[in-house]
Amino acid sequence: MKRISSRDNAFFKTLRRQVEQGGVRREAGVALLEGIHLCDAYLASGAQPRQVVVGDSALERAEVVDLIDRAEATETFVLDDALFATLSQVAHGVPLLMVVDEPRPERPGSIARTSVWLDRVQDPGNIGSILRSASAAGIDDVYLSRGCAGVWSTKVLRAAMGAHFHLRLFENCDLEALTRDAGVASIATSSHATSSIHDFDLTGEVVWIFGHEGQGVDPILSERAIALRIPQPGAGESLNVAAAAAVCFFEQARQRAVQRRG
Repeated sequence: MKRISSRDNAFFKTLRRQVEQGGVRREAGVALLEGIHLCDAYLASGAQPRQVVVGDSALERAEVVDLIDRAEATETFVLDDALFATLSQVAHGVPLLMVVDEPRPERPGSIARTSVWLDRVQDPGNIGSILRSASAAGIDDVYLSRGCAGVWSTKVLRAAMGAHFHLRLFENCDLEALTRDAGVASIATSSHATSSIHDFDLTGEVVWIFGHEGQGVDPILSERAIALRIPQPGAGESLNVAAAAAVCFFEQARQRAVQRRG
């Protein structure tokens, strides 16, 4: 373990810039995972971090020592808690952070299986929740358009609760161009649609498209998609985009389970 006691340390200064500036982080090709849960989920996926950074008090916790041991042949830096606090994005959290390589999977040549497309979804909490629901529903691929919140930002990572490590995530996608490569039907929800997700056959492969919190799905994407509504027997104009996505994913999962039972 290497101890850092000065704010002028070169590694610490680089790390602080990565914490504060998403562009610096993306240029370096790294993501920052803070807290026991995210670090544990990352290691459980079989990946290894570049560096581990801990505050003094974290070394008193057995689960943190275990995580450090599992981070094989990785540099570990120890900071006093006050210095770590200048990096932390989490209030009252355990002072533990991992610097990891940001995965950049190769995009498939065509869309042939169920995937999620996010069109200018800007709230990090919404994106994180959608990722978490997609992973839980067995969906592997998520495509994010330009204008979406950064999928590897701290807020999205925390909201997704480790789902990132079970998904293939593609950022800055031209969704309009992707529609030409999609070999499966695309679906966008609309409160004005006549057909319900409960009445539509979702047992096959589909593309789920969800749009901007205020403006909805881009009109060109909407024109190329099948419009389905989510039945709402109660009051309310529409569902939050993350809630709508979860309803759709698990309706598809339900229909597939019924089909398997015969």
